[in-house]
Amino acid sequence: MTTIGRDASNYAYVNARVRSRWAALLDEEDYRTLMRMGPAEIARFLEESEYQTEIDELASRHTGVDLVEYALNRNLAKHCEDLLSWAEGRMDDLLTRYLRKFDAWNVKTALRGVYSETDAATIETDFIRAGELDERTLAQLGEVNDVGEAVDVLADTIFGEPLAAAYGDFEESGSLVPLENATDRAFYEHLLKGLGAATDSGTREFVKFLQAEIDFRNVRNAFRLARSGADLDPAEYYIEGGRLFSASELNSLVGQRDELITRLRDSSYGDELDAALEEIEVEGGSLIAFEHALDAALLSYSDHLSHIFPLSVCPALAYVLAKEREVDNIRAIARGREVGLSEEEIEEELVIL
Repeated sequence: MTTIGRDASNYAYVNARVRSRWAALLDEEDYRTLMRMGPAEIARFLEESEYQTEIDELASRHTGVDLVEYALNRNLAKHCEDLLSWAEGRMDDLLTRYLRKFDAWNVKTALRGVYSETDAATIETDFIRAGELDERTLAQLGEVNDVGEAVDVLADTIFGEPLAAAYGDFEESGSLVPLENATDRAFYEHLLKGLGAATDSGTREFVKFLQAEIDFRNVRNAFRLARSGADLDPAEYYIEGGRLFSASELNSLVGQRDELITRLRDSSYGDELDAALEEIEVEGGSLIAFEHALDAALLSYSDHLSHIFPLSVCPALAYVLAKEREVDNIRAIARGREVGLSEEEIEEELVIL
């Protein structure tokens, strides 16, 4: 990783390359076309798109939904690798930090896989190789026999200490939630480390982008906790680094739905969160619909920042979010078609701006 002190960033060059990638993203009409197809037809559709290379390389080993999912993961990793290959100086450092989110994804994938006794081959093919965990570590994670072994494999990574500290709660509860939460918190903690005093505009806008993502994650957790009714400590789910709430403020608002909604409507994210808050404002409103609307709000906010700060890392980060969402949408369509969901049911699972 480059050091945060380097100043030889090439924002304009990278973001010009990114703009050309936006044009290849699927639009709403493409999704509607996919929803009328079966898994094999979806794979053929993707073969005629920018996923062609991945489909062709994997078609001899996989079919149907498996082929689609593996191609999606590999394509996403390729685009992230391209970003890193283009970036220089501080932009390289900021992108490397952010793409550790896929390390967090892979850690949680491994934990969920071994917890549910999924076979090693399936776990490993679900990894998205776009972070910093090396092939040896990922291979070890795919082969562990229990959750404790997975925690041990990660001892020397940024996730090691947080996972070890949360392992007792996992053993006591039998739930992966403490370990998954520890993984997310470790990612965000290291993401922001050393950036608070940065004075260059590129880093300041990176921090602003991350603060929004953390705020939205805390909002999601607050409503999940409120809806669960379980006797859980909100402080254990709070992620430091956002702008909206302190840990104590969020703790006091978890059980106060109306007050929390008012606070969000009056915040700087009020316009972006309007649709999400409408979903949750009705008593008994769908939490899933709210979370999908929250994802759309974050996409909208990231796109907003990318237009305000074109000579920063924000356009590249907005593209990563949009590409992730495309992958998630295609995966949801393929899985939904495989199990026979209607177009209306599948559409509820999609996030489209």
